[in-house]
Amino acid sequence: MIKNKWKIGFFILLGVIAAAILLIWFLIASPVEETKLEPGTNGSGTDDVAFNVSTNKRDLNRVINHYLEEEVKNSQIDYQVLLTDEVELYGTLPLFSQELELKLTFEPQALKNGDLILNQRSISVGKLNLPVSTVLKFVRDSYDLPDAVNIQPKEERVYVSMQRLKLKSDIKVRVNEFDLKKDNIKFTLLVPAD
Repeated sequence: MIKNKWKIGFFILLGVIAAAILLIWFLIASPVEETKLEPGTNGSGTDDVAFNVSTNKRDLNRVINHYLEEEVKNSQIDYQVLLTDEVELYGTLPLFSQELELKLTFEPQALKNGDLILNQRSISVGKLNLPVSTVLKFVRDSYDLPDAVNIQPKEERVYVSMQRLKLKSDIKVRVNEFDLKKDNIKFTLLVPAD
């Protein structure tokens, strides 16, 4: 009787070991399950990957002016943009044999479509007080601005189509918030993923 208990115990233990070996072999021999990437659905209907970026005026000033330097390398007219509590554009206007200093200030407004409107607030051309629409028309006709920048003299504003900005690697930008007084600037970068 004791011999039978040992015999039964031995066969149970042998069965458990055999089952464990078969289970391990089955797990090792099974193919690896691949994770499938889901197509991007960021609401725009494209395969872009969205990255949310929060920045400040100081850093954005550096990026904007680096971008402008690249855009106007071959232009004879020099200008720069400075973000303070407003958007300020500094440049020169050639008039006869003189260069008049120009300063335009704008109040930015982020649109729901991700574009940016710059509503004109003040214009200084030397000490002259010129009509806003005249100066904006002159700037539009004289400066070599990126295609995405549309100066609208009659509306006294500049429309910046962020979707048309040409950035490296076809990255697109959408403006979410642009509050310079609170130094709260938020963008979404859309990076192609196809």
